[in-house]
Amino acid sequence: MSKFQKLSRIFGAFSQGIAIDLGTANTIVQVRGRGIVLNEPSVVAIDRRNKQILAIGSEAQRMVGRTPSDIVAIRPLREGVISDFEVTERMLQYFIRTVSTRTFLSRPEVVIGIPSGSTEVERRAVHDAALNAGASKVRLLEEPFAAAIGAGLPITEPTGSMIVDIGGGTTEIAVIALGGMVTSRSIRIAGDRIDQDIITYARAVHNLAIGDRTAEEIKKTWGSAAPLEKEGILTLKGRDLATGLPKTVDITTVELRDAISAAVTAIAQSVRETIAETPPELISDLIDYGIALAGGGALLAGLDQRLSQETHFFTYVVEDPLLCVVQGAGWLLEAPPDVAKRMARYPANTTAT
Repeated sequence: MSKFQKLSRIFGAFSQGIAIDLGTANTIVQVRGRGIVLNEPSVVAIDRRNKQILAIGSEAQRMVGRTPSDIVAIRPLREGVISDFEVTERMLQYFIRTVSTRTFLSRPEVVIGIPSGSTEVERRAVHDAALNAGASKVRLLEEPFAAAIGAGLPITEPTGSMIVDIGGGTTEIAVIALGGMVTSRSIRIAGDRIDQDIITYARAVHNLAIGDRTAEEIKKTWGSAAPLEKEGILTLKGRDLATGLPKTVDITTVELRDAISAAVTAIAQSVRETIAETPPELISDLIDYGIALAGGGALLAGLDQRLSQETHFFTYVVEDPLLCVVQGAGWLLEAPPDVAKRMARYPANTTAT
């Protein structure tokens, strides 16, 4: 054992615990004893000429669509997994250093939420990125399980609970009982796909180019998965693809709902398929307690109503749906070692010297 490893063990008892929801759209960080301390976009601004990172998080997000040609603002995660390892590592390093109050001798223990459908290679990439970013130990917790914990569902009881966690890159669906996932699904259709459908609709139907941030704002403000009590008219602002000049187009909320219907239907179909694979003994529990919706996508107007119609189960949005995953990961930091070891999908490792 090296001198550094011995020192790490001595100071390990005093190490800081950090829970991270490493999302495609946003990264949320909770520190043991301090609560939620960071919630920023998973965006990094890079100078193309020298590969230098110029900004991370909120500052980089403000640059999206507004940078000169030699500066690009990117998301280093796509559909819930790492697409650029080096940039993800730098982003994690920045976030960990931002919230950490410890020295290098007591590097933080980190728990990170990951998509349940991620491959071993994808899990290893997240694990190694966190270690290289300064963590002493890293555990990975599957997002639907973390979301269920954060939502306060009775995951350790024999009662069946169902969670649908709709993030930016993936939708995680699981039925949980007795501390484990009985059946689950992870599909790479979520908030980002809905944004892209809005962009595609504007381009195909109105010959109008709009940006990612504009599409996201339209989704949040006007998007819906079921008929609204009062439908409305919204204005799309962008660039005319034919002339290159500014252009505005008025559309109805009904048209917008039709534009995003394919993604919503795919999510509903996956929920139905997961229910079809659920043991009959647990179906009665789902009838009694319903389906919990978490993640940013849960805030899409009428989605709970749409899923209730599709599944014939009561469906509801949990309290603080955006924070469920990070709160569940934070719970694992406090769990007894034997429980944490059983629930995490990747064991704790010590940082290499």
